[in-house]
Amino acid sequence: MRSGKRKSLTDTPLDRTIERIEYLKASIRAKVEHPFRVIKRQFGFTKVRYRGLAKNDNNLHMLFALSNLYMSRHLLAT
Repeated sequence: MRSGKRKSLTDTPLDRTIERIEYLKASIRAKVEHPFRVIKRQFGFTKVRYRGLAKNDNNLHMLFALSNLYMSRHLLAT
């Protein structure tokens, strides 16, 4: 839902339910989008140079594995 429509919700039971649904969708979206942010910002992966589909696919798999390690670095440090 766009932010303007979300701000115009009132305090009715239906609008509270819609607000809760939007909150749940946003929490799922944040978990999905976070690895992409790590790959783009921390690893500098913004554009792909074509080196063949297999090599590009392998590179993306490696970057997502590294992003999982990067995001769990505080757990690995202990």
